[in-house]
Amino acid sequence: MSHPNQLPVIFIACKVFESMLNTEQQESLFDQVTYLDYGLHRVPDKLTHTLQEAIDEVREPSLIVLGYGLCGNGLKGIQSRKHTLLIPRTDDCIAILLGSYQSYLKHFNQEPGTYYLTKGWLEAGSDPLKEYREVREKYGEEDAQWIMDTQYQHYKRLVLVAHQQDELEEYRPRAQEVAAYCSRWGMDYQEILGSDRYLARLLETAASLDKADEDFLVIPPQNEIRQEMFVR
Repeated sequence: MSHPNQLPVIFIACKVFESMLNTEQQESLFDQVTYLDYGLHRVPDKLTHTLQEAIDEVREPSLIVLGYGLCGNGLKGIQSRKHTLLIPRTDDCIAILLGSYQSYLKHFNQEPGTYYLTKGWLEAGSDPLKEYREVREKYGEEDAQWIMDTQYQHYKRLVLVAHQQDELEEYRPRAQEVAAYCSRWGMDYQEILGSDRYLARLLETAASLDKADEDFLVIPPQNEIRQEMFVR
């Protein structure tokens, strides 16, 4: 497949984006698409290792589009090797699901104490309720309550964010279960329907790298992803 940038285009992304990309988009732009497990977010070192392995398996020099934000420093230290990497310049998938970094910033400024739930987090079993059950099993009820209070008492809002209405409906029962538990800290439960605009711009930029602006990082060959690159 020939692209304006002359490199094969490979997409390696978190499974949370699988439902956002349609088959035509994939077939017209990408030579190869790989989705990695949601659960990698829970162990950033494992995410680093798995992503690096996926990059290293690409044999010929390519433009590798990563469907990830910095993700708890999971991308820190990744080497581009012989490839060019294109990455959304965002802390995690929330800004991508909301449609833009500006939209994320607006929500953050309005309600800084927000805990976001996504399809990916719920699938991976990474949420306060699941965490509480795990901690309780390990340390007992009293210690579990103290640990959870320390971690979550400053949050004011629990938000389920999805990019499609049917996704909101599918994950609502589980999210509301988490919300019922989080009400102990007075967290409000809300839902936000996001936008695929950020993802669309990522695809536009992958098709033509000269469109890359401050919302994207382009890492040339033989370089390393550093945490400070994501700071705005």
